[in-house]
Amino acid sequence: MYQILTDSCCDVPYTLLNELNVDFISMYIDINGQEMVDDLGKDFDISAFYKKIEEGAMPTTSQVNVGRYVEFFKKYADQKIPILYICFSSGLSGSYQSAVQAVEILREDVPDTEIHVFDSLAASGGEGLMVYEAAQKQKEGASLEELLKWLQTNRLTYQHWVTVNDLNHLQRGGRISKTSAAIGGLMNIKPIIDVDPDGKLRTLEKIRGRKKALQHIADNVVETTADPKHQVIFINTSADLEGAEEVKRLIEEQMQPKEVRIFPLGPTIASHTGLGCIAVFTRGKERK
Repeated sequence: MYQILTDSCCDVPYTLLNELNVDFISMYIDINGQEMVDDLGKDFDISAFYKKIEEGAMPTTSQVNVGRYVEFFKKYADQKIPILYICFSSGLSGSYQSAVQAVEILREDVPDTEIHVFDSLAASGGEGLMVYEAAQKQKEGASLEELLKWLQTNRLTYQHWVTVNDLNHLQRGGRISKTSAAIGGLMNIKPIIDVDPDGKLRTLEKIRGRKKALQHIADNVVETTADPKHQVIFINTSADLEGAEEVKRLIEEQMQPKEVRIFPLGPTIASHTGLGCIAVFTRGKERK
């Protein structure tokens, strides 16, 4: 028996993780001087958080520190339960390195501790979908070794297709220049963003108009998804349920996936995208 762990950047509800028997560590967000804990909807009010962004708040995020990881892992290490931690992309956060350091510290006290920190090279629902499928593999009887091998083989097949409505948040995070944000806003430019093989965000295209951007995302999902009849697709959005439903409709017009599930975009990611982000996650062609 082994325990799958993840973090709240996976952006799936805590109720689903409970069903999957997956534990998670929370990210912290600071908004208007108040520190908030992202518990994936258990107590965190995501609608109230979105409202504060709408009112002009600019939240900040911080990586999980080594001490919190030690505490998180220790409760399983003390019980001699092997751990597989599927972590937020190292290309987007230093949390992965903190987790690795925490394992080294724990092994000084408990040398036979078995902890595997797996760099998802994914974010938001991409990480969430990976966790979801890993839990399914465990349920089907995959050993820890078999699951690790499967994850290594399939890690770069998790696709991320993202567009944002507010370029100012990308500018604040250093993703685009202030000039680009201003011009893009005036011209109604919507970037098409994915995650590259190093787990970092990259802008692939700039589409004029929200409607065209959503269609473009749906087309990319259809083009890159493998074996759609057996594929679960996750969609995350920061306060644009109508847009998320539209993308779902556009996808289902062109193919028949096993299931499409829509979740709120968590506060860690939404702090950097602003409101109106639509992100679609699936598995298929390997990222290039």
